[in-house]
Amino acid sequence: MPVPSTQPAAERKLLRDTVQDKIRDAIMDGTLEPGERLNDDDLIAWLGVSRTPIREALAELARSGLIEMAPNRYTRVAAPAKDELLDAYRTLGVIYGGVVRLAVPRFTDAERKKIVKMLDDVASRVGKEEQSEVAHDGADLYAMWADACGNASLEQLCKSTTDGLAFKLRVPELAELVPADVILPELRKLQDAVVAKDPIAAELAMEAVHLLPSRG
Repeated sequence: MPVPSTQPAAERKLLRDTVQDKIRDAIMDGTLEPGERLNDDDLIAWLGVSRTPIREALAELARSGLIEMAPNRYTRVAAPAKDELLDAYRTLGVIYGGVVRLAVPRFTDAERKKIVKMLDDVASRVGKEEQSEVAHDGADLYAMWADACGNASLEQLCKSTTDGLAFKLRVPELAELVPADVILPELRKLQDAVVAKDPIAAELAMEAVHLLPSRG
């Protein structure tokens, strides 16, 4: 009997992923604003694809926390809220404490230098009360750690959760709830641990940066 071709399914999956990346990037760079309604016809006109890959992509983005969907009511960009910020921020600390512990011993000299420079930049911006600007770049900053951790399962977890969690930090009250005088010393400890190639100290510092209780 004839064997059905699987090529269309593979093409659909690739198309869905492409659409998902484009919508995700538009949300993260602010082209699509928090609370903005997403209309299928507008997305079809913008992306030049059919409804099916768009709906599949939106469903994935809803699972990651960037999209809110209510059947027959609305599909819209998620709107970060003050009361969700600390839970999201601490969740990132739980995840990335482990990521940092794995990544620090694996950094090449070039990667280590890049991370140290990134932490310098973050500390400088936090010192100027520019936490909101840091949060805008948050997903990319976390990705630098995840890319080096060498654990495929953990990398996949980071990929599926970081965007939505980092997006929740984009609220005006961020500097109030994540005060510079609390996190700046921990950022310096994290930087020192990276330079010293000390994974345990780095993990503890990353957790402290994210306001997790100390283990003492």
